[in-house]
Amino acid sequence: MDSKNETSNVGSLINTHIPECEIEVYHREEFKKIKLSDYQGKWLILFFYPADFTFVCPTELEEMAQNYEQFIELGTEIISVSTDKVFSHKAWHDTSPAIGKINFPMAADPTGELTRALRVYIEDTGLALRGTFLINPKGVIKAMEINDNSIGRSVQELIRKLQAAIFVDKHGDQVCPASWQPGGKTLKPAIDLVGKI
Repeated sequence: MDSKNETSNVGSLINTHIPECEIEVYHREEFKKIKLSDYQGKWLILFFYPADFTFVCPTELEEMAQNYEQFIELGTEIISVSTDKVFSHKAWHDTSPAIGKINFPMAADPTGELTRALRVYIEDTGLALRGTFLINPKGVIKAMEINDNSIGRSVQELIRKLQAAIFVDKHGDQVCPASWQPGGKTLKPAIDLVGKI
């Protein structure tokens, strides 16, 4: 992975480019291969989860599916990723009421190439941690969240982060404070703000 910006936070993937790789997905009753670069020009969320046919995973993926239209309205594609094969994704999609709601691509990473590149691969089990990566239209990671597999994520918080990232991308001289929501007050970093917040 390459980075345009050096960072003092050793190990962070923030402001690095996502790796170029080809992955197989199950999407709309088809198996197909895609490249992450196919999504340049739009926002992208890579949503890693441990495995198909599990317990917390379907609650998270169902919540993503229920909010998918809002992501599309924000110019964003979602790709869920696990180390299962695409055949498992299809079987799960066909049998689970929660997973049957999914309309976004479900990526298979059985070799762990992408999962390792984004540092969410668990070597002992061959599974992924619950990693979420918010990627801008230039393929640069702008936000990430990695949870222990016993802790589910919040789609509403992910949408809030996406909205903040889109705002900052459009208004480069402004930043979003804690718990910012669209329409809320932003800040313009300047010396006259120092010590006044």
